[in-house]
Amino acid sequence: MKWLKRLAVSSLIMAGVTATSTHAKELGWPEKEELTFGFIKLTDMAPIAIAYEKGYFEDEGLYVTIEAQANWKVLLDGVIDGRLDGAHMLAGQPIAASIGYGTKANIITPFSMDLNGNGITVSNEIWKQMKPNIPKMADGRPQHPIKADALKPVVEKYKSEGKPFNMGMVFPVSTHNYELRYWLAAGGINPGFYAPHKGDTSGQIDADALLSVTPPPQMPATMEAGTIYGYCVGEPWNQQAVFKNIGVPVVTDYEIWKDNPEKVFGITEAFAEKYPNTTIRLTRALIRAAQWLDENNNANRPEAVKILSQSNYVGADYEVIANSMTGTFEYEKGDKRPVPDFNVFFRYNATYPYYSDAIWYLTQMRRWGQISEDKSDEWYFETAKKVYRPDIYEAAAKSLVADKLATAQDFPNFATEDGFRSPQTHFIDGIVYSGLKPNEYINKFSIGLKQGETL
Repeated sequence: MKWLKRLAVSSLIMAGVTATSTHAKELGWPEKEELTFGFIKLTDMAPIAIAYEKGYFEDEGLYVTIEAQANWKVLLDGVIDGRLDGAHMLAGQPIAASIGYGTKANIITPFSMDLNGNGITVSNEIWKQMKPNIPKMADGRPQHPIKADALKPVVEKYKSEGKPFNMGMVFPVSTHNYELRYWLAAGGINPGFYAPHKGDTSGQIDADALLSVTPPPQMPATMEAGTIYGYCVGEPWNQQAVFKNIGVPVVTDYEIWKDNPEKVFGITEAFAEKYPNTTIRLTRALIRAAQWLDENNNANRPEAVKILSQSNYVGADYEVIANSMTGTFEYEKGDKRPVPDFNVFFRYNATYPYYSDAIWYLTQMRRWGQISEDKSDEWYFETAKKVYRPDIYEAAAKSLVADKLATAQDFPNFATEDGFRSPQTHFIDGIVYSGLKPNEYINKFSIGLKQGETL
């Protein structure tokens, strides 16, 4: 019955969307015009801010209010209870909600907001201890990417002295949690396990490094206070540590997993069913904003930084946001290097909601015990398809092409696209990921639960 209902919704959304698509005026008026969207103060909320500031929402007949949220839980609860119509979300949030981890709710995403954009920062004291373990380039600067192998002796020293090695991430189902865990484990440091079936959701079982939640804007101050020794967070809160001279970003997520999916735009399944025209139209506006952010080799980024620096958006200094948003990234103070793809909003099909992206998050939930028991490959596929909605995206994209606001070449080939990226090879540990083989992928890791294992 669920799949019949889903098919009916997809048919409604795709009505009139043929191979040549339909113009915006033929999509139908938005059923709900006044909307409230939530976000967290991070630079990757940019597509929402740009869609608002450039009038793309209004072009769709949508009158949007944008509200910063205190933390990711408050944001998710706001979407579930209807206080928010949609939000900038951690990619793991709608996926976790769909399987009932933490909160049970039917959240979907028709739009992936960006690729990359995160970093791992350590305090000056930890950096001082790590640095002798890092190979140097000819000019004396550290050789990148810096692997967690360089941190392992430091963590072992703390453990031998009976000191917990505390690190921060932004939410239990955040990309940041999984990226930090991935990086640590690739360097032989166990980041710990979850055991929800035993009532343990600390994620610290058998851990060498103890990871806990800290809201993004509070990361630098929490590290400066000595509560944590390092953290994984989105921008501008890694660069803020450099500007405040309290820490050193040691690796970006681009170096952990090149062109990894980051945030999504989340709405309830009920919203999409009740307001199909509104859903397509808000997706159109967000696609246009993402295009604007990346067009002409990021020529619009300085203007975007100026917008994001406003207190009603990210509210950090222009220089701090620009450090990563305009194609560079500063590691140790004065060590600024080109990273043109640190923030990607449209190129490389960044906005398309790939099933394989959702499946990667599910494999990490299983790897670290948030999913307690084995699941079949088919379960991973079915779960991804409940949450990620390329059918909605396709309807929006085709209508933009029909309106000459985009070209077919801007998007995947919808006639052949199956929702699975080609096997991805650019991980810091060299392990290849294929979304078509989730269990095979899980079994490749030396640290982490494998098929047949539970805590």
